[in-house]
Amino acid sequence: MQQDLSEMLMRGDIHDPRLEGIFITDIRVDRELAYANIFVSALEGKERADEVLDGLNHAKGFLRKQLASQIQLRTFPELRFFWDPTPERAERIEKLIDSIQAEREKKESDNVQESLD
Repeated sequence: MQQDLSEMLMRGDIHDPRLEGIFITDIRVDRELAYANIFVSALEGKERADEVLDGLNHAKGFLRKQLASQIQLRTFPELRFFWDPTPERAERIEKLIDSIQAEREKKESDNVQESLD
């Protein structure tokens, strides 16, 4: 389901500018196949969360119909969309690690410079 939905978004099957530059991070379908919780994110980050979720909820019926025609299930789950902050958190952690590494390298170079003096 994740692959099919991602391909639909990449091919531009949904003509909604609110859905450009988004990606599906995870899909969790409950045991009874009643709901598919779809987690999404965008390259620009959380600033677009409301816009993206509105666009996806607007296209929910179309997406469900398209997916149901591609995936054979007795009943197809209702699609629910949620914002996934994980990519933004990962980027923030990477920046923190980079800044710590830069500080460490600066201290080491300062210590080397002091020992040479």
